[in-house]
Amino acid sequence: MTGLEDRRKLSDDIEQAHQAGARLHLACELTGIHVRTLQRWKREGGDAVRADARPSAPRPQPAHALTSAEREHIVALANEPRFADLPAARIVPMLADEGVYVASERSFQRVLREHGQNRHRGRAKAAGKSRAPTTHVATAPGQLWCWDMTFLPTPVMGRWFYLYMILDVYSRKIVGFEVHDSDDSAHAAQLVKRAALSEGVHAMASKPMLHGDNGATLKATTVLAMLHWLGVKPSYSRPRVSDDNAYAEALFRTAKYRPDFPASGFADLDDARNWARRFVHWYNHEHRHSGIRYVAPAQRHAGTDAQILSKRHEVYIAARQRQPRRWSGRTRNWTPIGAVTLNPERDSLIQAHQESTGKEPMAA
Repeated sequence: MTGLEDRRKLSDDIEQAHQAGARLHLACELTGIHVRTLQRWKREGGDAVRADARPSAPRPQPAHALTSAEREHIVALANEPRFADLPAARIVPMLADEGVYVASERSFQRVLREHGQNRHRGRAKAAGKSRAPTTHVATAPGQLWCWDMTFLPTPVMGRWFYLYMILDVYSRKIVGFEVHDSDDSAHAAQLVKRAALSEGVHAMASKPMLHGDNGATLKATTVLAMLHWLGVKPSYSRPRVSDDNAYAEALFRTAKYRPDFPASGFADLDDARNWARRFVHWYNHEHRHSGIRYVAPAQRHAGTDAQILSKRHEVYIAARQRQPRRWSGRTRNWTPIGAVTLNPERDSLIQAHQESTGKEPMAA
């Protein structure tokens, strides 16, 4: 957009060149504008150059815009206790599960931003580039697990509790967890045994792959002996590469950024174990995971995610039929996520799994 002063300066320079004998279209071309542009600047103004009328042009509100009542309803919903700590990306799918459609996720974000309630609270940093590790692909629960251990703070400086977790990469369900007051390979071995029993690994024709980092606890002889006895195949991250176990790291970040995570530390071991028990139940059964189309990990683990997503699709179709002018294209994609890859490396391998399942992959 050219300002009024710049328009006048260009118009005067062109006029002087034209009076000196230059062709008008060549003088305009030299200044970077077209003859029609100069004529439009002077339209209805004679020889005087007009200012751009676009900034002050009347812009009527679209007939399908959100009403004041709808905006107030969005803010009220977002401030309900059950949604108070959730972003719009999770509020909208949870409402769809209840058969309710108020507005799109983008509309929620826009309205909440206008009210100063759409702030990003993360402190994540961009991961550095490194050589890609071996790829693992899961097309169903029980094929690929990952695990890790993290520290839980206490009021005493230098003392920690240790949280062990095993995650099913395909469904994102936590299949095993324990909290201890020491970091010991015996704890890790017993956790793997409990998770294998609860998930029925002994009856599986193909045992799961268990991916972990290069920590001494997860690579101890006690753990390797237990994995061999269970038939679980171990896999490890590359040395000094922290993001090879991305799903486990993301899980711990979710845990430690929960509103009920005690910033001052856990009073005792029972307190830490009770919190971990509540977190795992919330994560598996209530948390709408962004990596699996905002269904709960337990729902995807049980295979009911396709039915849930199909119902959401029906809700969106009905909403578009009620207000067709609010939709410029297709409804939101509620197709179930297909094959899941851990550390994608070879495109041909990922493509083969995608074609075999007919669903799109989700890569970490």
